[in-house]
Amino acid sequence: MPERYVLVRWPDGEAQRIYSPSTVVEDFFAVGQRMAVGDFVATSRAALTEAGERVRRAYGFPCGNAARSLASVEARAAAQPAGDVLVEGIEP
Repeated sequence: MPERYVLVRWPDGEAQRIYSPSTVVEDFFAVGQRMAVGDFVATSRAALTEAGERVRRAYGFPCGNAARSLASVEARAAAQPAGDVLVEGIEP
């Protein structure tokens, strides 16, 4: 499967590179997009769940790396629940 990385900047200025096992994240995020932290977490959950399901349909098991990516996003968001997340890029 063609993997992608979503590059984001959190409200505190920290950057994060989020792994997805599928290009489906391109349906959920766009470069330059700003989202409130809560909205970003919800969108990440939808995107990474779909990406993991695509792996499950293709290989018979969900993608553990997609689940770890989501856990990382949720942990960051818990530490800074206010402000906007900026999508800086999507790369292969």
